[in-house]
Amino acid sequence: MKQKILVVEDDQMIRNLIKIYLQKEGYEVVEATDGEMAKRVFLTEHPCLIILDLMLPKISGEQLCEWIKEQERNEVSIIMLSAKVQTADKIHGLRLGADGYMTKPFDPEELLAHVEAILRRTGQFCQKISYGGLCIKPRKGEVVLYNQKIHLTKHEFQLLYYFMENPNIVIPRENLLEHLYPHLEKEVMERTIDAHIKKLREKIEENSSKPKRIQTVRGMGYKFVTE
Repeated sequence: MKQKILVVEDDQMIRNLIKIYLQKEGYEVVEATDGEMAKRVFLTEHPCLIILDLMLPKISGEQLCEWIKEQERNEVSIIMLSAKVQTADKIHGLRLGADGYMTKPFDPEELLAHVEAILRRTGQFCQKISYGGLCIKPRKGEVVLYNQKIHLTKHEFQLLYYFMENPNIVIPRENLLEHLYPHLEKEVMERTIDAHIKKLREKIEENSSKPKRIQTVRGMGYKFVTE
């Protein structure tokens, strides 16, 4: 499970440089070029760390930092990038909730070291899988859809987690039954998976009668679709 990092930077050269270094170390990188786009990406991608330029179009980095902390409290880390070099500016950024503050120009290796240090400390918050606004947090037993928590039963949670760990793969009903009920006769549970999936669709699909996330593959099983 790759750790996902959001890079919010309007300068394409800087953004690409950061992306290259992060991807080389195995991180998954998503990008935004302004504050409004960053909000949308944040809500759909659920990153565990954000590298945030302060001088952004539309919404400032400071405003975005405050908004993010309101959404996720301490569950997402932020490293600020800024041309402001005064000690007072750094203190202000840290008081807004940033976990690190680096001034431009910066050394990409040093930035990477900051990322690694922060994620060593907060890595438990990266134990999550997200696709298209739907995020599951196995260690916390939580599911979030566009930043709104949704309640799932134990079996619905197990089923969704199994799907999201195996995206875009057709999973036969028999496999799903074995995963949820390994010690029961599958004949007894013939309709059970269909019932669980029906309830799950009602909670995570925009239109449960025309599901886009959990699709039925006729004669084969079900598939969790990420696109």
